[in-house]
Amino acid sequence: MKTYNLALIPGDGIGVDVTSAAMEVLSAAARGRFAVETTAFPWSCAYYLEHGVMMPADGIETLRGFDAIFLGAVGWPATVPDSVSLHGLLLPIRQAFDQYANIRPHRLLAGVEGPLKAQGFDILCIRENTEGEYSGAGGRVHRGSDNEVAVETSVFTRKGVERILRFGFEQARARRKHLTSVTKSNAQKYSMVFWDEVTRTLAAEYPDVTVSHMHIDAMAAKMVMAPQDLDVVVASNLFGDILTDLGAAIQGGLGFAASANINPDRSAPSMFEPVHGSAPDIAGKNVANPIAAIWSVAQMLDHLGEAETSAAVLAAIEAATAQGIGIRPGLNTTAEIKAAVVAALEA
Repeated sequence: MKTYNLALIPGDGIGVDVTSAAMEVLSAAARGRFAVETTAFPWSCAYYLEHGVMMPADGIETLRGFDAIFLGAVGWPATVPDSVSLHGLLLPIRQAFDQYANIRPHRLLAGVEGPLKAQGFDILCIRENTEGEYSGAGGRVHRGSDNEVAVETSVFTRKGVERILRFGFEQARARRKHLTSVTKSNAQKYSMVFWDEVTRTLAAEYPDVTVSHMHIDAMAAKMVMAPQDLDVVVASNLFGDILTDLGAAIQGGLGFAASANINPDRSAPSMFEPVHGSAPDIAGKNVANPIAAIWSVAQMLDHLGEAETSAAVLAAIEAATAQGIGIRPGLNTTAEIKAAVVAALEA
C-alpha cells in the first residue's frame, strides 16, 4: 500500500479546528486505498511570540522532503501584524517551493444558496502565486518624518507571466475551453500591457481556447452579474487574491473557499489550504465550517494522483450539503459537518 508523507501546519485560530476535521476525513477516504503519515509543525503566531520567527531557519528544508503540505490558517492580528505572519510563513513557502499556480474553484455545492440570482456557474480561478504585486520588493525611507516615502514594486517576469498563463490555457483546454485574462492595462501601462501581450502570444498556441481580456473592475462586475459566462480566469497575485474572495462570496461564503498552491513540475511539495482566514473570534468553539479544508484535501488527493479518492471526497461533501448540512454559517457544528462527510464516504 502506498504511503504519503504529509506535513501539517494547523497554524492559528480555526486553522487548528478545520485541520483536525479535514484529517479525519482524509483518514476515512484513505482507508483501504493508501496510507497517510502526518507530521505536525507548531508554526504560527503563537510560535512567533515565543521564538521571534514564524518558522525556524531550517523550516523550508524541513518541509522539502514531504509529499505535500496542508496549512490550516495563519494570522492573529491582535498580537502579530498580518504583514509579519504572511511574510514569515505563507509567502516564503509558496516562493521557496515555486508554487506558482494558485488554484481556487468557485461553484455552488448541492443545497447551497448563494447571494446571486445566478446558480449554474463553475469558475476556476488561476492566480499567479510567486511574484507580481506580492514580490516583497520595495522599502521605506525617512521613517516617521514628514517626508517619509514608501515604495512597493511589482515584479513581473516573462517566465512568470508566461508559465501561469500557459497553466491557465491547459486548464481551460481540459474544461470548457474559455480563458479570461484579467489585467488593468488601461492604467498600468507597463506590467499589465506586458501581461496582455504575453496572453495574445500564447493564445496562438491554443487555437481551440477562446480568449477574453478584461480589466479587473469589469471582471468584478462580471462575477456578480454573469458568473455563468466564466470558465477559467487567470490573474496576477493581487488581482487573483481579490477576485477569489469575491468568488468565495458568490459560492456561499468563505467556508467553501478551498485552494491549492501548486508546483506544476513537482520539483518540490505543493501546499493545500482553505483561505477563510484564522477567525480568532470563533477559534476553538466547534462552529467553524470545515468544508473549505475538506475540499482542499480533495485538491491535494487529485494532485497526488488519487483522482478516484479525490472525487469521492467531493461527492461526500455534496452528499452532506444536499442534506442541508453545513450550507450556512452557524447551522451546524464543525464536528457535525465532519461527521456527515465521513458518513457519506463510508456509506
